[in-house]
Amino acid sequence: MESSITFGSWPNADDLRQELGPPGEPVRLMLFKRAILQAIARGDVTLAFRRWKRPCVRVGTRLRTKVGVVAVESLEALHDSAVSDQDARRAGFFDRLALLSDLRTDPQAQLYRIGLRMEGPDPRIALRDITDLSEAALRQVKEQLDRWDKSSPRGPWTFEVLRTIADLPQQSSVELAQRLQMDRDWFKVQVRKLKELGLTESLHPGYRLSQRGLALLLSAKSEPSCE
Repeated sequence: MESSITFGSWPNADDLRQELGPPGEPVRLMLFKRAILQAIARGDVTLAFRRWKRPCVRVGTRLRTKVGVVAVESLEALHDSAVSDQDARRAGFFDRLALLSDLRTDPQAQLYRIGLRMEGPDPRIALRDITDLSEAALRQVKEQLDRWDKSSPRGPWTFEVLRTIADLPQQSSVELAQRLQMDRDWFKVQVRKLKELGLTESLHPGYRLSQRGLALLLSAKSEPSCE
């Protein structure tokens, strides 16, 4: 079973993006098997090998995974003959033959050796448990939501989505998108943005608001009306 990695500023998708994200931001450009992720977290695996037509990561890329943030420390193009048994063991394989046979074959793709280091926990996990939002933190979150609302071609959506998820936890994205009269793919991208702010959590199926998201809605309800 493979465990996925998130990419860019926001998403937590099940697909792969080939473009490189902004330097220093956690991205999702690789897939790892769950056992390999656990070995990376323990420090037992420090290398990965991929065949790419062009590099999908660079030195300094930070990969957000289910075990935390993994940093890319090195990136080197090489020939199959340069892979050693020691390399293979550092990548979680018995020997070089086992590693090479596990890689996809593509005559147009280049083999890359990627150095990895476990950097730390996913910052969103700690963020979503924060309920005591200071005025400054609350203002910062609301300003970001306001920017998304203003830039959206369909108009304001952020609090509408948050309230719907609060009312219907564990509802599938299909059902939620239909209820909100939104395109499902567009809806999922927007929820990923909210997740990046620590406001939502993904479930199977559906979503729920984090403690931080609930605190935000509560603060919005307590604001004085202008009417």
